[in-house]
Amino acid sequence: MRAAVFNEPGPASVLQIVDRDLPPPGPGDVRVRIVLSAVNPTDTGTRAGKGVPDGVAPPRVPNQDGAGVVDAVGDGVQGLEPGDHVWVWDAGYGRENGTAQEYVVLPRRQVVRMNEDVPFEVGAALGIPALTAHRCLTLASDGPERLEPGALEGRTVLVAGGAGAVGNAAIQLAKWAGATVLTTVSSKEKADLATAAGVDAVINYREEDVTARVRELSETGPNVIVEVSTDNLGLDLDVIAPGGNIAIYVGGKFTIPSFKAMLKNASLDFVLTYTTSEQEKDNAVAAVAEAVNAGAFRVGEEAGLPIVRFPFEQVAQAHEAVEQNAVGKVVIEVTAP
Repeated sequence: MRAAVFNEPGPASVLQIVDRDLPPPGPGDVRVRIVLSAVNPTDTGTRAGKGVPDGVAPPRVPNQDGAGVVDAVGDGVQGLEPGDHVWVWDAGYGRENGTAQEYVVLPRRQVVRMNEDVPFEVGAALGIPALTAHRCLTLASDGPERLEPGALEGRTVLVAGGAGAVGNAAIQLAKWAGATVLTTVSSKEKADLATAAGVDAVINYREEDVTARVRELSETGPNVIVEVSTDNLGLDLDVIAPGGNIAIYVGGKFTIPSFKAMLKNASLDFVLTYTTSEQEKDNAVAAVAEAVNAGAFRVGEEAGLPIVRFPFEQVAQAHEAVEQNAVGKVVIEVTAP
C-alpha cells in the first residue's frame, strides 16, 4: 500500500510517498481503507516538529482525521463489519500511523460508523474540528455534558471566526442543539460562508463595532463564546453574559483583565481535543455522530466549508495549503470511494 511518510521534521517537502506492507488488524482493531485524509493545522505542526508533543518520533505518517471504508476487523470487534462507511479521529496522536496512507489500523473506539448516504467529505471534516467544537460548547458548569437537539435551547453562543473549520463546526453543532448563534468574521466572503453554515447573525469586525452589535443582538450577551484568538479576551469579557463561559482552543500568551472577569463571574477554559478525558471524548464522538447521521452537519461551500481537494501524489502541496491558511477544508484523495 502507499503511505506518505516523513523521516524527520521539516517543511512539507520532507513528505515522501512510499510502499508499505498492508498492516493486519489485531484483536479489537479495525483496518480502514482511507478514501479522504484531512489536513489540520496540528498535522502540519507535527510534521514540522512544532506540534502537540505525543512522545512519538519519526518516521511517521501524518494526519489525524479521515473517512473511508472498513476493510477488515480483528477478533472481538463488534458493531462494525467490512464495507461500513466510517470516520476516524486522532489516528496519528501517540501513534506512528495517521491517515495519509491507503490503509490504517486503529482501535475500534476510534472508528465511527456513518450512514452510507453521508459523503466521505463530511466524515473527513469531523475529527479535530468537530470534537473541539463540541468540547467548547459543553464546558460551562451549567451546560450539557453532551449535545443533542434542545441541549442549548435558550442560550446564545458567539463563535469567533465562523468561517474556519472549528468555527463552522461550532455553528452547525450549536444550531443543531437549539442555540442562537452569532459569529464574527473579517470579510464579506467569510460572512457568506458563516451564513451558509446557518448562523443567526454575522458581525464583520473590520467594519462594525463588535461590542455594540453583540449588545444589540443579545440582551444578556452570549452565554458561551468559542474563541479562536487570545487577542479577543478583553472584548469577550465586555460582551459575555453574567456567569458565561469563554472556551479558547488556540495557544498564545495574554493578560487576563481579572476584575472585569470577576464582575461577570465569567469562566475561561482551554481546550485541546487530544487530551480531553475519555468520557468527554466519548460524549463528543457520540454527539457528532448523531448530528452527522441526522443530516445536521454538512460540508461544501453551500454549507460554509469549501472542500479543497488534492490528489494523493500532492500530499506536500496539501500541507502547504493549510500552512498558507487556505479557506475551507483541505482533503487528500487517497483511494477511490
